[in-house]
Amino acid sequence: MLVLRLLNVVAPAYFLCISLVTFVLQIFVFIPSMFRDPSTTPLFSPALLHGALFLFLSANALGNYVLVIQSSPEDLGKDLNLGKGAEVADWLDGSRSPGSALPSTHFCRLCARVTQRHDHHCFFTGNCIGSRNMRNFIMFCLYTSLACLDSLVAGMAYISATLSMSFADPLAFLTLLPHSISQFFSGALLSSEMFVILMLYLWLGIGLACAGFCCHQMLLILRGQTRYQVRKGMVVRARPWRENLQEVFGKKWLLGLLIPVQNMESSYHRQKEK
Repeated sequence: MLVLRLLNVVAPAYFLCISLVTFVLQIFVFIPSMFRDPSTTPLFSPALLHGALFLFLSANALGNYVLVIQSSPEDLGKDLNLGKGAEVADWLDGSRSPGSALPSTHFCRLCARVTQRHDHHCFFTGNCIGSRNMRNFIMFCLYTSLACLDSLVAGMAYISATLSMSFADPLAFLTLLPHSISQFFSGALLSSEMFVILMLYLWLGIGLACAGFCCHQMLLILRGQTRYQVRKGMVVRARPWRENLQEVFGKKWLLGLLIPVQNMESSYHRQKEK
């Protein structure tokens, strides 16, 4: 438990550090050196257009990241006066009174609260993913993967021009790291160039991981399930996939694709208001 709590603090700091390094490399290294075109007007220059694209992707990724943290899943144990700690966990497991556990609820020991439609605990945000912040989490994964892909392409263009090498061969990227390490220790490669090469592989890993998370979550949403329900083997009521999508993304889903916006209220609060 101590290791998990430490990871819950270190992972968000690691993500923010990577985001800051990516921003600095893109704005002050890649864009000024790789997207110059004197023949075009300043308004439609490749540097300005690429910078605007990167800022759009970064703003959506960081904006949804903040909303995932702020939109904490509601504490059902607090609202229903179920107690705290082990008592809540026993109540959810049904060991205290058979059949008393609410469906789609889970007690997270790291967050110390009961959340509705609990999916998983995200260490990179230090928060549980549930009914209130699921849409923001998916948008965060989507735009993070796109920002990493954009940085990967810009970084490869920068390395290609700096080291006078071509990535036309698919194996060139796979063999880039071992060749770079040997050249770095032999003194033929600068430390700044080696750092950019390491960032290329980091962007590739983060981008693929976030894209995988996004695709997996979308598949579960279409089926009306959460990862916690799949892990526990819970049976969910079959519903049309359109209703499952609307429950997470709401009717104004297009707005959430363009700008970071607050997620809709949870179905638990809607039922309580009714």
